[in-house]
Amino acid sequence: MDEISQRKGYRDFITMVANAETGNLLEVIDSHKQEEIIEALKQQPLEVREQVEEVSVDMWGGFPKVIAEVFPNAAVVIDRFHVMKLVNQRLNKLRQIVGIKAQGSRFLLLKNSEDLTEEENQKLQQILSQSPCLKMAYCIKEELREIYQTTTTVKTGVIRMKKWLAQARVFYSKVARTISTHLQGICNYFISRTTSGVMEGINNKAKLIMRQGYGFTNFESFRARLLGSFSD
Repeated sequence: MDEISQRKGYRDFITMVANAETGNLLEVIDSHKQEEIIEALKQQPLEVREQVEEVSVDMWGGFPKVIAEVFPNAAVVIDRFHVMKLVNQRLNKLRQIVGIKAQGSRFLLLKNSEDLTEEENQKLQQILSQSPCLKMAYCIKEELREIYQTTTTVKTGVIRMKKWLAQARVFYSKVARTISTHLQGICNYFISRTTSGVMEGINNKAKLIMRQGYGFTNFESFRARLLGSFSD
């Protein structure tokens, strides 16, 4: 489940629900309010909704209630990439604070370490040598990514995340509080490593359809166009 704005720069959100396995768009709701999302999704038979095992979402506070009401057997899974996005944004802010402005420094800091070429890694080490604080913050970011890559159970994930939070609070205080608040949902990722990655492609296509269909006269026409674009 995810939301997008119908108009750039406005908080005029719609909510979209997709099948993470097939990539099919299942529903488009003209709202981002808990009660209205619940009402729309409850139009589906209970026996269908009871079969849903996991729902991957971002950290909007309304999603857990929606999932509990609509999908009684589903675990709330906080999308891994939304968590890493918060950490990366803070790391980049720290780069700016310590005054490192070299061309490409942001890219090198945020790129996964294992994907760096030898030349890129050398440049990164030169950047990190300029600030011990930034170097430590970078290492903490990479530790979180390693937790995501190698943890295999929810129980182990909770233990490792709590240890990570203990050291992360020094450089990622606000992010650490957010992660602590959503810790169980974040660690539910380790059930079957479900993400909202499929929604990224759906969101991009939906935004394209919105631009192309500037003349849509009502939401139902727009909804029909979206659902038709993602049907088998």
